[in-house]
Amino acid sequence: MAFAEKHLFVPDPIDVGGRHIKRYHVTADPAGIDRRVEEAAYAFLPALLPEPDGTPPATFVVLHRGGDDGAYLNVYSWMWDNALHFAGAVAGQPALGCPDRDPTHFWHQTRDLIGCVWELPPLLHERDAWVRHVLAPARPDLGGYLADSMPAGTTGDRG
Repeated sequence: MAFAEKHLFVPDPIDVGGRHIKRYHVTADPAGIDRRVEEAAYAFLPALLPEPDGTPPATFVVLHRGGDDGAYLNVYSWMWDNALHFAGAVAGQPALGCPDRDPTHFWHQTRDLIGCVWELPPLLHERDAWVRHVLAPARPDLGGYLADSMPAGTTGDRG
């Protein structure tokens, strides 16, 4: 199998269920993720958000449209001040328990998977941004964190 990086898109943050959501979209399609898949994923998103615990209510998501019928929604929410809560959803991927190949029919992802090689690059950026804007300063700057996203481009080859 030949490996190729994918396109990384960075839509504006949104608010869902009282949480600020930073967004990353990953796809091989240079036009981006189909709007129907995006809308279905974000309609499912509230079911993947944890209850507040006093940590600034920030989450980042990676929505990935696979090269087959699959679509994946990885949801990483900051909890306990310095830890990530993970929840995921999948659509169109029978190998992960989906009942059909419809990329808009999302289900809770129950396997112990947190992301594939194309979905993981935002994690390092988000870790560093959380430390830079929320943990290190004398006064947390949630707005600064929300404005600090990995730049659009590709999922790798950034050296």
